[in-house]
Amino acid sequence: MALLAAALSLAATAPARAEPATWTIRDKDSTILLFGSVHVLPAGLDWRPDALDAALAQADDLWFETPADPAQSGAAAQLARQYGYLGADQSLIDQLTPKGREQLKRVCVRLGIAPAAIDRLKPWLADISLSVAVLATQGASADSGVERILTEAAPATAQRRYFETTSEQILMFAQAPTTDQLASLEDTLRQLDEDPAFFERLIGVWLDGDQTEIVALGVAPLKTVSPVLYQRLLVERNRRWAEVIAQRLAGSGETVIVVGAAHLAGPDGVPALLRARGIVVEGP
Repeated sequence: MALLAAALSLAATAPARAEPATWTIRDKDSTILLFGSVHVLPAGLDWRPDALDAALAQADDLWFETPADPAQSGAAAQLARQYGYLGADQSLIDQLTPKGREQLKRVCVRLGIAPAAIDRLKPWLADISLSVAVLATQGASADSGVERILTEAAPATAQRRYFETTSEQILMFAQAPTTDQLASLEDTLRQLDEDPAFFERLIGVWLDGDQTEIVALGVAPLKTVSPVLYQRLLVERNRRWAEVIAQRLAGSGETVIVVGAAHLAGPDGVPALLRARGIVVEGP
């Protein structure tokens, strides 16, 4: 009996299972749930919070950054080819620092990619392509990512809506200043070369709902490496999305909004921007 009492006491005081964070906004006739996603994940992860599943089952509309269906992936690839290649007389490798060139060689050897294949890409596309290739070696794919899973799991009656078009998102990268694209690529090469466990750590803090570490790993480095890209890819978009969410709150119904986890964390995140408007946001 003493052992049973001790066990019951431990069960009563044990912390709840860690899970990715959710935020909830309510008024008299509407509820909006915000969820921070990881776009590319390994298969088989248990990441869906009960609050997300409950909101999804009742959702009148489901918002993503951009469409996540296979047809849109094909359109994104076509746009990437259109805006992501250097001119015939240009070389990406020549634009890298000596350290960046060495790190590119090592990363390409590890991935089984010829450096010449990367040499034709503009920095922004090389950055994304190498990151995706590394994630693929770890069993991660967009098919297992949050957007693809939730698109299929949501009721057919939930209207799918999007903050941006595929073209708009591609152009945010492609039209960024080349110096900032190169700064981001060099940082990615450093990370891929020197810290191959980074993605696993990032997934771990996301699964734990640890917003402080999400900022430390996924937000602060971009702000340090390129304040221009930080403003362009995070802050400006967060402000636009916060405006759309405030307008949606003025309507009625049940809404689920899913955007990258970095967009919801920290003082420039969407929840913080909404709170600054006087909107009550439940969550971390």
